[in-house]
Amino acid sequence: MVRQYSVKDQKYESRLIGNRIFFAGVCILLLTLMLIGRMFYLQIIQHDHFTTLSRDNQVQIRPLPPIRGLIFSSDNVLLADNRPSFSLEIIPENISGNLEQVITRLQEYIRIEEQDIRRYKELAKKKRRFERTPIRLNLTDEEVASFSVNRHLFNGVDVVAGLSRYYPIGPNLAHVVGYVGRIDKDELAILDTSDYSGTTYIGKIGAEKAFEEVLHGKVGYEQVEVNAQGRVIRQLDTTPPESGENVYLTLNVSLQNLAAVELAGKRGAIVAIDPRNGSVLALVSSPGYDPNIFINGIDPTAYKQLVTSKDKPLLNRALQGAYPPGSTIKPFMGFAAINSNVRQPQDNIWCPGWFRIAGGQRQYRDSKKGGHGHMNLTSAIASSCDVYFYSLALEMGINRLYTAMQEFGFGSVTGIDISGEATGLMPSPEWKKKTRNQAWYPGETVNVGVGQGYLLVTPIQLAAATAALVNRGVRIKPRLLAEVRDPVVGELTQLPDTGNKVTIMAKDPAFWDIVINAMVEVVHGANGTARAIGNGAKYKLAGKTGTAQVFSMPQDKYIKSKDMPEELRDHALFIAFAPAEQPTIVISIIVENGGFGSAAAAPIARRLFDHWINEAEKGSL
Repeated sequence: MVRQYSVKDQKYESRLIGNRIFFAGVCILLLTLMLIGRMFYLQIIQHDHFTTLSRDNQVQIRPLPPIRGLIFSSDNVLLADNRPSFSLEIIPENISGNLEQVITRLQEYIRIEEQDIRRYKELAKKKRRFERTPIRLNLTDEEVASFSVNRHLFNGVDVVAGLSRYYPIGPNLAHVVGYVGRIDKDELAILDTSDYSGTTYIGKIGAEKAFEEVLHGKVGYEQVEVNAQGRVIRQLDTTPPESGENVYLTLNVSLQNLAAVELAGKRGAIVAIDPRNGSVLALVSSPGYDPNIFINGIDPTAYKQLVTSKDKPLLNRALQGAYPPGSTIKPFMGFAAINSNVRQPQDNIWCPGWFRIAGGQRQYRDSKKGGHGHMNLTSAIASSCDVYFYSLALEMGINRLYTAMQEFGFGSVTGIDISGEATGLMPSPEWKKKTRNQAWYPGETVNVGVGQGYLLVTPIQLAAATAALVNRGVRIKPRLLAEVRDPVVGELTQLPDTGNKVTIMAKDPAFWDIVINAMVEVVHGANGTARAIGNGAKYKLAGKTGTAQVFSMPQDKYIKSKDMPEELRDHALFIAFAPAEQPTIVISIIVENGGFGSAAAAPIARRLFDHWINEAEKGSL
């Protein structure tokens, strides 16, 4: 029994082992087939996909910044240039010794200040140790030469050539051309980063900011292969950058420079425009500043001096300075009065030298002690009779004055194509109630009539409003852009947007001529307040003087200007155009604390007109 059981068990075990071997073989075969199938899928079917993934770890796309477009004047003078510059750059990985010691040794040959060192360390934190980081920008020729002789002493330090923005005319054009500077956090938050990859500069103010889109250009890219440490092995492909386009401004540099000379040592502004098309011929704010110091970051001490200076050189007085217009407002007031039928041009008003509101106690003093006698509109503008306009303003009322002055653009921006323009202030009862919670008084209307009180205007507004007079009611938006051209072939790519023209409707077109002729009388009439500048002129010009009070004096008190502190003296203003018959230029001038407009501002206008008309006769414009 036992032996029979043993033989039977051996046969069973043999079959069992065979089955297991077969099953194991099948499993191995299936696994092998699966592995081969997977390898086929990865290596053949998915080859392109995984090759791309692999190359993504090796290929980088790096930006190539464009060359910024240039800025020219209408007479083809270069206003903003890209000039060769040299920077001192460090590759931390390659330097020998301690970084601080290397910088100390470098300072023996090159001026490196604390702010340079701080900026270098901030930039270096964002880069790999084998990448270059600048520590000093805009090296002088002497510094480049000094370092070159001692180059062997500084491993990992090099002088690198590049391009840097430069403003050859400097302070004379700082407020209008503006400057570029490093992109800050606020700008970075709103910029399309793809448009500014590899770029560290952007227009900050003036034309540089206004025309940033065309000046900037388009970023290019290069595709490079790098190793695991990020070092470039080879270049694979390149899309070159497109340089920015060249911008041409309407400015005439010879007129601009002369205007700047006229205001040298003074605080003030001059705006000159062509009334036919709104082209800004000159725009000067004095004092100015050197825009070149802002390009690579201004020294904090120097910036503090600019900000705290009592002369406020950073203020663009031409666009942002808000001043009482004084008597320069009278031509506009006069037109408003006859156009609203409040006065007739021939109406005679008696000027005894003072004016009093019916039932009031205050006496409003005239500019001429003893009075001007009988005045009509023309003689009142020519001799600048205050009493005529005191009564005119009261008769019109503040609401009609507000509407009429708004038609000339007072109280709103002109729309000039650079930013930062102030609105000035055309006051009204609603404005006073809203801002001061006070009622409007008749005496305040009287003050507005002679350009005093709450009324504030900017020099660009005065120029634009005067152009509207010249154009018989057609208001043209001032503009700085003349054209945009391709930097390579010079092809015209953009013209300025002249915008919609606004027309002030006159009930009788002759009203314009009456006011214009009155302004001619200001210069060429026997009693004109600016008759001194008309002497010897080969052409006819027209204008209006203005003297704006900085502080109020009691009506029974008079202090000579020379006996007052400078900061309390009146502002001098003048608006004018020439030639009077067919004007090609309109000018507004303010000299802060300059005294009488006839003495401080009008003579400047005459010299500017002489220059402009002489240049036109020579065919230089």
